[in-house]
Amino acid sequence: MSVHDQAAAAVLSQLALAADGAVLGLGLAYVAIRSILKFTATTSSLRKIDNAPSVQPSDLRSLLSNSNTDGNSNTCTTGSTNQSNGDGGKLVIVRGCVEAKSAVEGQGMILRGNTNNVLVSQESGERGVILQRTQTCIYNEWRGFFGWTADLRSIFAKSWKDQESSTIRMVPFILVEERRRTQSGYVIVNMEGSRHPLPLTTVYHHLQPISASPYTFLQALFGHEYPVGLLDEEKILPLGKYITAVGTCSLRNGSPEIKSCKDLPYFLSDLSKDQIMADLAFKTKILLCSGVVFGSLAIGILGYAIVRYCHSYLIAS
Repeated sequence: MSVHDQAAAAVLSQLALAADGAVLGLGLAYVAIRSILKFTATTSSLRKIDNAPSVQPSDLRSLLSNSNTDGNSNTCTTGSTNQSNGDGGKLVIVRGCVEAKSAVEGQGMILRGNTNNVLVSQESGERGVILQRTQTCIYNEWRGFFGWTADLRSIFAKSWKDQESSTIRMVPFILVEERRRTQSGYVIVNMEGSRHPLPLTTVYHHLQPISASPYTFLQALFGHEYPVGLLDEEKILPLGKYITAVGTCSLRNGSPEIKSCKDLPYFLSDLSKDQIMADLAFKTKILLCSGVVFGSLAIGILGYAIVRYCHSYLIAS
């Protein structure tokens, strides 16, 4: 460990143990509260997904019609605001095959196999509806001839640097039951406002080395990080891939449309409903345990700090 690392670690330890550990106790209390809040949100998401029906795209019309008639749909809400906005939206789980929206014509739901209005990867030739290209600069560190290493400041600075640039393109798409089957039901996927992870497939991965320069040699000589390569990746949501959509579904101009729910951590996923529920159940256990552990440590440390403070105050009096 370098001199700078040792000095920074000493300052952080002194700060954490200040006031008989009160600062450390407050930090642990903050982590515990965050864990409990995340546990509550994850438990709520698990309950909503468990109650949501899992249907095929062809069953959505009848399901939404029944929901509008009964007037008691399982909706996704944010606080006290209904995300369905009173339009008969219902929280559903739909699993289907990815197809471009342009492949469906009219109300007959005839799949044309049309290749227009789809995205094509320039590197692999793969066709899809979402295309993401990412370029990442890879850095490396060397101790240098003088044995110097990057200190903690360089670690934080590395995370602040703009080392990655990403572009994403998409075209309107739908989920169908079977891609090659005619007269099959479909649901339009509305990506507006969604910030959820996407089930993309990597179709291109190339690392291009960066030639060394005299400036790079000086950086390595003094132990600073220096670029060694440029990683170029392409990810795509290909046609024909089966995915699961979890969101609020409603009829728009006579066609089923599903959009993301801000309360839920999933929208489009490779996982099935059972796998999603198992993943959320595991996360709830981890969050609950971390909340209990960090909360107990925070109470113990803060209690010790309060006792020490009261004892010192009585002695001073």
